[in-house]
Amino acid sequence: MRPSGYTVLIAGFLCLFALAAVFSQGLLLLFKGTAAVCAGLAVLDGIRAAGEPPPGVSRKVRYSMALDAWTEVSLEFENRENRVIRLRVHDHCPAGFETHNQPVDLTVPARMTARSPYQIRPSSRGNMTFAGIDLVVQSPMRLWLKKVFIPHTDTVKVLPDFNEIKRYSILATDNRLSRLGIRRKQRRGEGSDFHQLREYRSGDGLRQIHWNATSKYRRLISKEYQDEKDQQVVFMLDCGRRMRHEDNGRSHLDRVLNASLLLAYVASLQDDAVGFMTFAGEERWFPPRKGRDTVRRILNQVYDIQSSAEAPDYTEAASRLMTLQKRRSLVVVLTGTRDEDYENLLAAVRTLKKKHLTVLADIREEILDDTMAKGVTDFKQALQFSAVHGYLENRRRIHRVFRHQGIMTLDHTARALPSALVNEYLMIKAGGRL
Repeated sequence: MRPSGYTVLIAGFLCLFALAAVFSQGLLLLFKGTAAVCAGLAVLDGIRAAGEPPPGVSRKVRYSMALDAWTEVSLEFENRENRVIRLRVHDHCPAGFETHNQPVDLTVPARMTARSPYQIRPSSRGNMTFAGIDLVVQSPMRLWLKKVFIPHTDTVKVLPDFNEIKRYSILATDNRLSRLGIRRKQRRGEGSDFHQLREYRSGDGLRQIHWNATSKYRRLISKEYQDEKDQQVVFMLDCGRRMRHEDNGRSHLDRVLNASLLLAYVASLQDDAVGFMTFAGEERWFPPRKGRDTVRRILNQVYDIQSSAEAPDYTEAASRLMTLQKRRSLVVVLTGTRDEDYENLLAAVRTLKKKHLTVLADIREEILDDTMAKGVTDFKQALQFSAVHGYLENRRRIHRVFRHQGIMTLDHTARALPSALVNEYLMIKAGGRL
């Protein structure tokens, strides 16, 4: 407990009064009386404040929230006393959360409740805990400030940012997927699975004409095909040290999670089963499953995955996946590589391609593209430009080696990965390659 601003002002007034009382006996007696009264009131007020219980507190917060999205938290205070309570409130949010409207001054009427809302924005995924609430309560006569800590804990889930999925769903409804960079090829009646018979339409090929039905109904009847369903997509997610790199404040692991969730959503709409496996850190396995709740299930499995300081062992991860996933699938390897990783990675994808159709999604740092886009004005920039150009050329050469091995390769920045992954998946479905 500490003195309030009012107590400091009273003490300052008494000091000035004491100086004046030195020169007058009458003022000295008045000063002593005034000082005694003020001291008595301060002691009485302090005793009342010390014995007074804090107001009741409850916190209303969503127990799941999206990374980097503003969410409202509400604190509610119940005043059980017969006086107005004035207090300053500060909620102990999880470390690293950005807050707005914190701390705040609040007045709670006698025998009433008051609400104090504020906003938070999570900066990292996982299980996060609100430790408690700090209150600074004014005493009844406002002479003292009593600090009280209320250990009111709540644990929330911070999930990957799924705004990309919402945008995909909205734009797909309006047939405006090009805004996401997704180029869905318009095809009519083509695919690899038979769907139905229908009347012939201009533009149908001879392959589509069903001659027996045409003979029976005495008019041209076409076969309509659709993309194959009931296929399986498995993500191999690198959680090693390469994925700790950040572009524009977001780690590559966060970006890759968003991209994989978007593709999982698209694949579930195509009635394909989706699963994932993590490596180079905490190892998790989610067998491929079908259903519209697949994305929610995956979210609950991956929201707290964090990147580790381990180097990825691609061959060991590939061997583990070959043991876990028996059925032929589309395996998407999500990673970020350097030159020293390619020999191990090449051995891994050779193992995978024996049974699975494999896509390598290799994340490229945005600073490389930024460096190549800058103009060269001095010798230092020329050296930097030359070094980055050589690195990227070697990267392209190695990716050509992967493609010659029959491995589809995506070389994109983390920001461009979601649309690139979906485009590759749709091309694979359209071509009936799986």
